[in-house]
Amino acid sequence: MLASKLNQKDILASGEDFHFSRSVLSNRRPKALHSQDYFELFWLHNGRARFVTEEGRETLNEGDIVFVSPGVAHGLQGVGEESHLVNIIIRRRRIKDMWERYPQTTRFFREAGTAPVRVHRDSRHLARLSSSAIALEGAPRSQLYLDAFLLPLMAELCGELREAPAAAPTWLVTAMAAAQDPNVFREGAAGLVAQCGKAHAHVARTMRAHFDQTPSDFVNALRMDYAARQLAGTPDPLSEIADEIGIQNMSHFHRLFRARFGMTPRQYRVKHQKGVIQPV
Repeated sequence: MLASKLNQKDILASGEDFHFSRSVLSNRRPKALHSQDYFELFWLHNGRARFVTEEGRETLNEGDIVFVSPGVAHGLQGVGEESHLVNIIIRRRRIKDMWERYPQTTRFFREAGTAPVRVHRDSRHLARLSSSAIALEGAPRSQLYLDAFLLPLMAELCGELREAPAAAPTWLVTAMAAAQDPNVFREGAAGLVAQCGKAHAHVARTMRAHFDQTPSDFVNALRMDYAARQLAGTPDPLSEIADEIGIQNMSHFHRLFRARFGMTPRQYRVKHQKGVIQPV
């Protein structure tokens, strides 16, 4: 799929530091991907979507936020009924200025060409984000109002990372945050270890010492939490959900899910989708 390139000079007027938009995504598969020379942040306010990159595609659900760096070819496709997207395009130098002041923000907005970072916000966090977005939508397009929106969001995300034990090494905490991305946890424990840049045995010892769990324990919990969101919010078949999280053995999937939630995937879906026609 060929990629075109979008430029900030064609979107941001002189003196503007960001562009804010809301849209309803088309259900048509994008004919071509696009890359860009600016930073971008978007989230699903409602509905579902497919996020398509040169590496493949993944499902986005309501509350999923994606941070996209320059030079990453991508596209979006709505799934089902109206998929409402909120999108913020940010001038390059504003994020680079932010990196200098707050190095922690490189966990989310990364160097050009680096894979997008995806995080999920539950309904409580999403309501707060939506309120902040309304204020930003009506504000002047200046750095002051951009920072007033971005910094509380990223401080909140960084604060969640701080819940890790103080003695836990930064490389492990950062890798565990990155592992919340389906592109990482789909690879299982190997995906987490790759983010660490350390030998598997060293990562396993360190996780056991600081978190009393193995890399597989941690990654499988992320996988099951993602599967639970899919079961509650989509009609996708169990086999498709299992494939999305990198598990091909359905018996293994059922064992892990029951251990996490105390019920089978089907029981969980029935409980959380009352009144919705269930897939066979």
